[in-house]
Amino acid sequence: MKKCPQCGREYDLSMSFCLDDGSELLYGPAMSGPGAVATGFRVDDEPQTALLSEPPASAGGQSVSENPTRPFVHATAEAEPRSRLGEVSERPSVSAHRAAGPPTAGGRVSEMRSFAARRVKPLIGAAIAVAILVAGFFGYRYFTPTKQIESIAVMPFVNETGNQDAEYLSDGMTETLIGSLSQLPNLSVKARSSVFRYKGKETDPQTVGKELNVQAVLNGRVVQRGQDLILYVELVDAETENVLWKADYNRQMTNLVSLQTEIARDVSQKLKTKLSGADEQKLTKNYTENAEAYQLYLKGRFYWNKRNPKDLQKAIEYFQQAIAVDPNYALAYAGLADSYSLIPTYGGQSPREWMPKAKEAALTAVRLDDQLGEAHASLGFVLEAFDYDFAGAERELKRALELNPNYATAHQWNAERLSHQGKFDEAAAEFKRALELDPFSTAVNWSYGMHLYMERRYDEALAQIKKTTEQDPNFQRAHIGLSFIYRQKNDYVAAIEEVAKIQESAGNAERARLTRETFARGGWKEYLRLTLDENRSSGQPSYARVIAYAQLGEKDKAFAEFNQLYENREFGVTLLKIEPSLDPLRDDPRFQELLRKVGFPE
Repeated sequence: MKKCPQCGREYDLSMSFCLDDGSELLYGPAMSGPGAVATGFRVDDEPQTALLSEPPASAGGQSVSENPTRPFVHATAEAEPRSRLGEVSERPSVSAHRAAGPPTAGGRVSEMRSFAARRVKPLIGAAIAVAILVAGFFGYRYFTPTKQIESIAVMPFVNETGNQDAEYLSDGMTETLIGSLSQLPNLSVKARSSVFRYKGKETDPQTVGKELNVQAVLNGRVVQRGQDLILYVELVDAETENVLWKADYNRQMTNLVSLQTEIARDVSQKLKTKLSGADEQKLTKNYTENAEAYQLYLKGRFYWNKRNPKDLQKAIEYFQQAIAVDPNYALAYAGLADSYSLIPTYGGQSPREWMPKAKEAALTAVRLDDQLGEAHASLGFVLEAFDYDFAGAERELKRALELNPNYATAHQWNAERLSHQGKFDEAAAEFKRALELDPFSTAVNWSYGMHLYMERRYDEALAQIKKTTEQDPNFQRAHIGLSFIYRQKNDYVAAIEEVAKIQESAGNAERARLTRETFARGGWKEYLRLTLDENRSSGQPSYARVIAYAQLGEKDKAFAEFNQLYENREFGVTLLKIEPSLDPLRDDPRFQELLRKVGFPE
């Protein structure tokens, strides 16, 4: 509503002037009291309108009626902040309104401008608010720190020394950094075997990021000149390929141990990983302060990763040398345990000779450093594979995973332990985690395929093992697995072909020819008898002979052979409970007796 300041009559908003006295209508109640107009403030605290003073007279003494007063609306003292009240008090003083006379056209224009100003102000305020919000969003989007990275692939460091003998150094530094970063609970670090498939290949970060499902890639180059060592590293966003951070490290070889710690700390900071005090200690922990012992350990791991009898022997020698330099080097003892335990598998030698050494080395590693996950994992493997101590194996493998949840090998061994006991669902979960950490590991992929085979999921097992052979066509265990799967699917032609491939890859073309000819002449059973003859000549008990006897229906010989396997502590004994090829023996009372003898949990 509008009111006349003279008579107090109210009008709707469409009117501009009082119909009684012609005065200009104002917003809000009429002012009252003789001093109200003079001061600009209402005595009854109602909203009011202030009037600007009368324009001064012109040079000729006449008033300039073309410049009328303009309305200025303000709030009451109670509703307005003190600063606003001060603002009003600083404006021109309010004078009395002219008593009569119709307003000019200029007055109406003035009122319209005032009304427009009141309408525009809220719009301007809203526009400012929107601008602030937009600026805030883009400021947050483009000027806040990069989000925390939760997954990374440490690519094989490139050896730019120009000397192949220094390859152990670039590989070893890569593996050590992977191990250090794997200690962090909120960071997924891809395992060695998955990243080393890219070694020597030109691969862009986006491809690596998609194939390994990581957010960032760490690249490095190593240059060694005598005792001088230079390391160039850069952290790259796998999605955008932007370099997030890069650094150069110039050190002496004598500072190699501290350099590894420094790099691990720097990388974790650039990943914006939040570390507790315990996490910081794990990340920066040095297992030896001796640079010579550390280099010898790196050489041991370099040869251990080659996984063949000759190189495993070299690995053992280097680990022993590292221990001689630093007798308290727990990590070197863990490497020694891993090497001893692989000799029977890859070297075909008796577990009775090598596994006790592996157990002793693992126990020493645990005694020297109970917080070393790798040592507990090695001990757990030996306890199951050699001692058939399933409870002890469970304890040690669980402890290893508590200490290092990102240790893919520990997940693999724990999955195998569960699978051997017929706990297939739990085993599958552990295999899944191992494959997340190490998706391109031939060992993990093969082991998971054999788990599916043991669960009688033959088609899935076949697809999984074929995937493994695509990753590494020369991985003999994969072809052995395929021959077992084809056998259970009654596809004996395919099974024989896989056996012949294994023999040919081992350089025994004559034996492969005999295998094919025997099968072609007498079928599957004839081939089984050939297997028995060939294995018998070795003088050693054989898991293959147990299976051959079982499938030929010669149960007495099968059980006799299996008891000999048990005495020799062969690894195949742990498969007794789940091996499909042994199904013909399961209805015999001697089978249950064997299960109890081995010590499988009920």
